[in-house]
Amino acid sequence: MKVLAILYKGGDAAASEPRLLGTVENQLGIRKWLESQGHEYIVSDSKEGADSDFQKHIVDAEILITTPFHPGYLTADLITKAKNLKLCVTVVLEVSGSNVVSVAEHVMMSILLLVRNFVPAHEMIERGDWMVSDIARNAFDLEGKVVGTIGAGRIGYRELLYYDYAPLPEAAAKAVKARRVEDLKDFVSQCDVVAVNCPLHEGTRGLVNAELLKHFKKGAWLVNTARGAICDKDAVAASLASGHLNGFGYAGDVWNVQPAPQDHVWRTAKNVLGGGNGMVPHYSGTTLDAQARYASGTKSIIENYLTGKAQEPQNIIVGLGKYETKAYGQR
Repeated sequence: MKVLAILYKGGDAAASEPRLLGTVENQLGIRKWLESQGHEYIVSDSKEGADSDFQKHIVDAEILITTPFHPGYLTADLITKAKNLKLCVTVVLEVSGSNVVSVAEHVMMSILLLVRNFVPAHEMIERGDWMVSDIARNAFDLEGKVVGTIGAGRIGYRELLYYDYAPLPEAAAKAVKARRVEDLKDFVSQCDVVAVNCPLHEGTRGLVNAELLKHFKKGAWLVNTARGAICDKDAVAASLASGHLNGFGYAGDVWNVQPAPQDHVWRTAKNVLGGGNGMVPHYSGTTLDAQARYASGTKSIIENYLTGKAQEPQNIIVGLGKYETKAYGQR
């Protein structure tokens, strides 16, 4: 059996840190296990174009492993070519919950970085400057602000105001004092901070666009750790440059193209005061702790498949011809 894994290159960091399991170099720590059972294990970061390892090996692979950090997109065209494919991990089956805490913590960090105007303050120190007033004029407390999340799954409902097509269970909503707003434009108009935590599908692609951004509070901050394509990259950059996002705010770690091109507008977008950009590479869900969890979960899913054991229901996105989760929208 051939198992194909599309992972990101770890370079020198992966060579010196074996806990970087989600890299090409460290291969999720499952090579010996798979090969000891006679299986072929192909690991690569080559995923773009007809000559990529992804497209070459998908034609006869039985299992595909890919991660959101360097995704190998299994398109309808590739599925027709993948005659032997039986299992997709993180595409059809996911290691559910492996990065919930990691991403939720990153969301809170990003919010505080923006609200407290941290990045320009640190850059000022690196330059050798010291002008407290230039930083303080755009620094606020998070206390008293309305924080909202688009999507209220395992990551999203750690916050307070939410927009989702499905309401949270009553007990969960009460536990975090979350209030649901059913109209998206009404929702964003009430929020000082909007965090995007929903999955990407045809109903959410380009959801945060120029029209929706008009309804944001003037002075709002926007954090996206879900999927980059949920936000219109040019509309967000324009809103930031115009000052409508209070000139303060877009931060996250997901990009509509990954790796992001060097000229991607989100790399350098600034507010009218020269700050407001907290973008980083897509790493919120791939901390060393998260990698240990999703490597272990990947092995468990494959082991279940090989032994004929049922998968854990929360790990299944797509089953036999249908979605097994409501997380991917109303269909």
